[in-house]
Amino acid sequence: MNHLANSTSPYLLQHANNPVEWYPWGFEALQKAKDENKLILVSIGYSACHWCHVMEHESFEDEKVAAVMNEYFVCIKVDREERPDVDQIYMSAVQLMSGRGGWPLNCICLPDQRPIYGGTYFRKNDWVSLLFNLADFYKNKADEAGEYATRLTDGIKQYESVELVTEQPEYKTDDLELILNNWKKYFDKTEGGLGTAPKFPMPNNWQCLMRYAHLFGDENVAGEVKLTLHKMAFGGIYDHIGGGFARYSVDGRWHVPHFEKMLYDNAQLISLYAEAYTWNPDPLYQKITDEIIGFTLRELTSPEFGFYSALDADSEGKEGKFYIFTKAEIEEILGDEADLFCIYYHITEDGNWEEEESNVLFRRESDEDLATKLGLPVNQLFEKIETSRQKVFEARSHRVRPGLDYKILASWNGLMLKGLCDAYRAFNKPEYLDVALKNAGFILDNLVNGKGRLSRIASPKRRSPHSSSPSEKTLKKEAFSSLSFAEGRGEATPIAFLDDYANLADAFLALYEVTFNEEWLNQAKKLVDIAIEHYYDTANGIFFYTADDDEQLIARKSEIMDGVTPASNSVMARNLKKLGLLFDNENYAEISAQLLRNIMPHLARYGSSYSNWIMLLLDEVAGTYEIAVTGQDVEETRMEMEKNYIPNKIILGGKKGSLPLLQDKFGAVTQIFICKDKTCGLPALNIADALKQITAL
Repeated sequence: MNHLANSTSPYLLQHANNPVEWYPWGFEALQKAKDENKLILVSIGYSACHWCHVMEHESFEDEKVAAVMNEYFVCIKVDREERPDVDQIYMSAVQLMSGRGGWPLNCICLPDQRPIYGGTYFRKNDWVSLLFNLADFYKNKADEAGEYATRLTDGIKQYESVELVTEQPEYKTDDLELILNNWKKYFDKTEGGLGTAPKFPMPNNWQCLMRYAHLFGDENVAGEVKLTLHKMAFGGIYDHIGGGFARYSVDGRWHVPHFEKMLYDNAQLISLYAEAYTWNPDPLYQKITDEIIGFTLRELTSPEFGFYSALDADSEGKEGKFYIFTKAEIEEILGDEADLFCIYYHITEDGNWEEEESNVLFRRESDEDLATKLGLPVNQLFEKIETSRQKVFEARSHRVRPGLDYKILASWNGLMLKGLCDAYRAFNKPEYLDVALKNAGFILDNLVNGKGRLSRIASPKRRSPHSSSPSEKTLKKEAFSSLSFAEGRGEATPIAFLDDYANLADAFLALYEVTFNEEWLNQAKKLVDIAIEHYYDTANGIFFYTADDDEQLIARKSEIMDGVTPASNSVMARNLKKLGLLFDNENYAEISAQLLRNIMPHLARYGSSYSNWIMLLLDEVAGTYEIAVTGQDVEETRMEMEKNYIPNKIILGGKKGSLPLLQDKFGAVTQIFICKDKTCGLPALNIADALKQITAL
């Protein structure tokens, strides 16, 4: 075995038996490169990455290829989910060199870590030829290599950076209209989503567009959001048998997925569909939310209620094998019931995708339209399909499962915790809050050290969650019968990134809003304070992605553009806006305002890459309602208020509380206070009167 044998990362362990002399990122490998004056080969991926597996099989498992790599390079394997800081540096380099990026990411660097060449997937012969050429280039033209590395490193430092803006602009509706008019050019008005192929769910985009459509009465944008939510839920990107979304579709119709399932996608899609239900109560949205949560609890939840990272795209060495069916397989499972099931999910004898006779399940017609076409009552169609679906699910459960990436990441657990809170807000299911509280307890006990600093990664027990059924796992009896708000007791490894602090703070804010327990606000405040101390660059008004006491790489970068997950700076900006209002803290408010000032000049260029920032701008233009609910029946009143879609609100309250806005607002009867711009109206005694005040403001 190579130097990866003692790693905890599933991705690194997948490469532990390669003939390549892989090292993990760290002092030993970096010093070896300096001592031996060798180029560094940094290869970055993650365990659920299909093309990472392909390149491993073609090149890294090949003795002859490995001999070339070992002779001329110090080879370092990086799990991008464990070390996103390293990935960020070399992804920037590859994007600057080639205009594109992705994984596997392979970068060749000088012994001092500065890159000179990089790319993504390489075929074996191309890879070997490239390695020989680069080794020869460094041997014979070291000075030229050094000059190029200097220019490229300078570019990396400037890539995705912003200038300090000191003058506060006046934000207007016109600013939003300019952004949206440019954004609309990318809408697919037939299949939903943005652009053509491939198509990513991009939940934060659609949450932003949904809020804009509601606040500013844009029916065209509202229609595009509804179309996209519907098409994604009906498409093959969604697992109609077991729930949960794949990472993206390779086509423009959401039909054929790249089959890996990521926690971060599904967590955000819970939030999206739950919020969409409050906005537009389509039963499909509730069904999708329920099924994603069911999938997550069944497939991605540890016994201690931490959430695992991902399921692989492959099983038995074949992409999607766990999820696809031939018509003959469905007929064997369902017998006489197969014909209806095949019509419903478009399963054909010849198959509906590239694998011969294989089918990716997808829908086109609504239950109502298909029932009419088939001459069946809608409820009868639904019952028949649901019964058949359970039979197919049972049969599928006996297949060889995709690999599980059992890393438990702080950042992604924050996204999932928030998703559960959003689902509880929308549907008032106590089991959602129960799991949310247990996950929050896990986070405090395993990801927060005695000084309040985060560890990005928990150390889970290596067991598969698939070894027993949900009923046998007895989720309700495990781990966290009571919560302690003391500092976490775990021996945290001293590395975490801004997204860990930002997403967990966001999740604790959401947990406060559904419990009115101020301990969760205090936890959010602690995380934000640490982030300001160790990550905030006062001179430039932006947060670095890495802490001031972390390992110093060749560049210290900031994460600014929103992607498949919101940028850590945009999440932190929104957190600070909320905490500034809740604690009446001007410092928080000013840092949030500074962040938005810096980013504002970029928003109109491509809205999709700044959607979380645009949600902050929406709150600035439309204003933020602070809704305080106090008195005896606060929980019932809170739940009733949540049925009304008010996306630009913060809700707070309880039977007691210490927040500035709650002072002198507690009494024997339940009251609702509507506040905006540091002014509160008279207390309302019912929801209808409170809503009238909101309309009047």
